[in-house]
Amino acid sequence: MLSNHPDTEQIRLENVLTALGNPLRLTVVRVLAGGGEYACSAVLSGIPKSTLTHHWRVLRDSGVIWQRPFGRENLLSLRREDLDARFPGLLDVLLGAVENDALTQESTTRHLPPIPPE
Repeated sequence: MLSNHPDTEQIRLENVLTALGNPLRLTVVRVLAGGGEYACSAVLSGIPKSTLTHHWRVLRDSGVIWQRPFGRENLLSLRREDLDARFPGLLDVLLGAVENDALTQESTTRHLPPIPPE
């Protein structure tokens, strides 16, 4: 186990759900779900580094992501195998729901009447 990364059997459902209950952290998981490792700075842009550091810690400590040092950067990856082993299908259901919500919101927004100019 890397420091601050729980072993697979130590990952607790309530910690995972708490971590994924934040829209920003859920967005991070959607990005990481594509596979591979991402530099911390490449996952989200326009957000203060201190805010991102907090979100990385919550995701890492709950067992949702791996975070490893690489030079002057940290690389992030999703702990999909560990999460699937502990909670089969949970990630797929959550990511599917997020995708469905995004499509529903896009469809609803597209059909709204234009706002008249003042």
